[in-house]
Amino acid sequence: MALLHLWRVPGAILIAILAGTAVAFAAGVAPLPEGYVSTPPSLAPIFGQVDLGAAFSVSFLNVALVIFIMDLVDTMGTLIGVSSRAGFLDADGNLPKIEQPMLVDAIATTVAPVLGTTTTGAYIESAAGVEAGGRTGLVAVVTALLFLVCLFFSPLLTAIPPCAYGPALVFVGLLMVSAVVNIPFDRVEELVPAFAVLVLMSFTFNIGVGMTAGFLLYPPFMAAAGRVREVRAGMWVLFVLSAAFFAFYPYG
Repeated sequence: MALLHLWRVPGAILIAILAGTAVAFAAGVAPLPEGYVSTPPSLAPIFGQVDLGAAFSVSFLNVALVIFIMDLVDTMGTLIGVSSRAGFLDADGNLPKIEQPMLVDAIATTVAPVLGTTTTGAYIESAAGVEAGGRTGLVAVVTALLFLVCLFFSPLLTAIPPCAYGPALVFVGLLMVSAVVNIPFDRVEELVPAFAVLVLMSFTFNIGVGMTAGFLLYPPFMAAAGRVREVRAGMWVLFVLSAAFFAFYPYG
């Protein structure tokens, strides 16, 4: 995969995944698919099965809080991370008009429970599309349509083993590591929160946990360094939400 990318072969990541799948099938590491085409399962058992009464109960409050914070910070981290690789960030490291993709994510998150699925939103695997040359909204539309088509080829696609598609995530992550050069290593008040973000993302396999750790550490460290005026009000709000997240997160 890395060599194909180095040689600028179009579709390097996809080619490597297909090649890895073929090798896995030939070596007997992964079983051959039992079929190729199937009818998508019915939504009837899960469509519209929303218990609003339980959602407004006091016992559900901590669950809603954790999901809200996780979705919020996960989306923010994904948008910034992917946009950084795509070159969409401005000189200050901000994503212009970030409220637009955040709104789309919020709508998707609201619609998902009605359809009976888990929380839906932006995903970090979009970086693979960026590496393939995707830069416009048309890419997202085409990807969505292809996902729709994939529903009819689930037996074939689910047969692709992790050893074939796993390297794609690792390779894309490797390419995204370049953003660490922007960390001010001579400023401990910024280095420590950034380090916490990187470590917790890596060891918890969760962008949201890493982001909340950074939000929790950044304001007090900046205040301790005498730079409290540089911390915006919104960051203090994220600090409070992150503290609540770690208080209610079901670690067990």
